[in-house]
Amino acid sequence: MGADATKKIKKISKREYNDELFRLQLELIKLQEWVKLKGLKVVVIFEGRDAAGKGGVIKRITQYLNPRVVKVAALPAPTEREKTEWYFQRYVDHLPAAGEIVLFDRSWYNRAGVEKVMGFCTEKEYESFLRACPTFERMLIRSDTILVKYWFSVSDEEQLKRFEARLAQPHKRWKLSPMDLESLTRWEEYSQAKDNMFAYTDTKKSPWYVVNSDIKRHAHINCISHFLSLIPYEDLTPKEIELPRRKKSKGYLRPPEDEQTFVPNYHSKFMK
Repeated sequence: MGADATKKIKKISKREYNDELFRLQLELIKLQEWVKLKGLKVVVIFEGRDAAGKGGVIKRITQYLNPRVVKVAALPAPTEREKTEWYFQRYVDHLPAAGEIVLFDRSWYNRAGVEKVMGFCTEKEYESFLRACPTFERMLIRSDTILVKYWFSVSDEEQLKRFEARLAQPHKRWKLSPMDLESLTRWEEYSQAKDNMFAYTDTKKSPWYVVNSDIKRHAHINCISHFLSLIPYEDLTPKEIELPRRKKSKGYLRPPEDEQTFVPNYHSKFMK
């Protein structure tokens, strides 16, 4: 989708977006509790080009969830030792146990994308991955792991716009790596790699779900609502709770403040 097409789409208002996002986040809490109760194992993969919006969706999914139940796996570049291991080995260490959800912010599909395009793997390693990946994923599914794969699709115009925004904003500049800059010059190579990856790994049992991410708000609510639709769950929200009354004091005295080390009142400088 080009920039002109994006402009013609009516965008959801910020208020509508916030209201719907919060409603979906409450549903995610219900899903989380259902996963815990039933001992489900859930893996969600987020892939796509740099600046496609994967991280933004992950943040909104996890915002109100328990990090002991819903974990994010964002693996760094492999160490020299890991480079000699079975390729899937370091990802296996992050797979969920019963009652857990793991969100992969990039995954084993690095080999089919950045490693292939940037020459970080050999052609033999790349071809071996494409053949082995569907088998690996079938093994996960047979072991009662729910596997969901999302590809975030962003246009070249929108990606460039987001890169330019990162340059202009100090809190986002750190996100613009040399690898990101290199990806701008290799748009077609990444497109071909993605198409080939889909040809091998977009299977009936483990399909890719494509999220149009040119408009971030739309991508957030579309992805979260779709994810919720894939796993049947029940509402385990507890009934209203009445807080117990405190017991009467038996004469406890707090220690003097000068015997404790308090954080300085930095905020007071703004209240003059």
